Amino acid sequence: MDTGIVLSVNTGLPVSAEWAGRLKHTAIDKRPAAGRVRVHSLGLEGDVQADTVNHGGRDQAVYAYAREELDLWQERLGRPLRDGMFGENLTTRGVEVSRALIGERWRVGSALLEVTLPRTPCGTFQNWLGERGWVKRFTQEARTGAYLRVLEEGEVAAGDPVVVEYRPDHGIDLATAFRARHGRDAALLRRVVEIPGSAAKWRAQLAAVEEQLGTAPR
Repeated sequence: MDTGIVLSVNTGLPVSAEWAGRLKHTAIDKRPAAGRVRVHSLGLEGDVQADTVNHGGRDQAVYAYAREELDLWQERLGRPLRDGMFGENLTTRGVEVSRALIGERWRVGSALLEVTLPRTPCGTFQNWLGERGWVKRFTQEARTGAYLRVLEEGEVAAGDPVVVEYRPDHGIDLATAFRARHGRDAALLRRVVEIPGSAAKWRAQLAAVEEQLGTAPR
């Protein structure tokens, strides 16, 4: 089994921010939490999502991003990017987070988490970083990180191993599926929708692509 490590467990509460889009408040500023943090079915204790339409819920309870990819962005942007800077709850090392397969299961601390969705960048993310064209750049790179569903509640802390306990055999990783959405690859998205337990957002994305292509069922 593949094993990585949690470098940081990050949480945050909503704050007012004029730059944060229509909601005018955001919880994207995640900071490392001390000690062990309880993982509930809807997220980490002490963590809140401000935009509950696009974030949170059982299919997006926890967000993970690899330190290796933060380091890459840090080099390209020419600025330091601390753990939690991308709004991630878990900053990891040794895990190919954006290449995780949909439905892959990770034992993190005493919690069992399941990979569900890639992160779709938004205006709040761009404004938070203060990088012009960030949404387009992040989308093109497809270094999405992973949203995770909580299958077994537990506790996590910095230093905990991340153990891949199960890896499905369909071969579709988050980056590939993310590109399928933006490349209007309806055939691949249909395969994603057919994965047992796939998140409802995949069906919505397939429907949107079929509508754009004029192939939606009538």
